[in-house]
Amino acid sequence: MASVRVCAVDDLGTNEAQRFVVEGKPIAVVKDAAGDIFAIGDTCTHGDISLAEGFVEDDTLECWAHGSKFSLHTGKPLTLPAYEPVPVYQVEIEGGDVFIDPAVTLTV
Repeated sequence: MASVRVCAVDDLGTNEAQRFVVEGKPIAVVKDAAGDIFAIGDTCTHGDISLAEGFVEDDTLECWAHGSKFSLHTGKPLTLPAYEPVPVYQVEIEGGDVFIDPAVTLTV
C-alpha cells in the first residue's frame, strides 16, 4: 500500500489533533509546537474514545475521557488507566502536504 495524502500541513493547528480515516484506520494527526507532525492510532486503548478529541501537551496526546497520555513518538501510554499502546505511523511531507501509509507502523 502506498502513502495517502491526508491534508495540507497548513490545515493542521499547532498543538491540536485532527482525526482522519485512512484505508479504514482512524488516525490522529498532530502538529506540535515545534512544527513536527505525528500520526498515531486515534482510538484510546482504554475506553474506545477518539484521541483526536483530546489534548496535546509537549510530545503527548491525552484522552479527554480518562486522562491517559500517549507518546506521540512511540504510542505507549505514559499514564493509567490505559496500558496498551496505540500504533504510530510514518509521516512524510511532500510539497506542503501530509502523507501517511496506514500499512506501515513504526516500532520504537
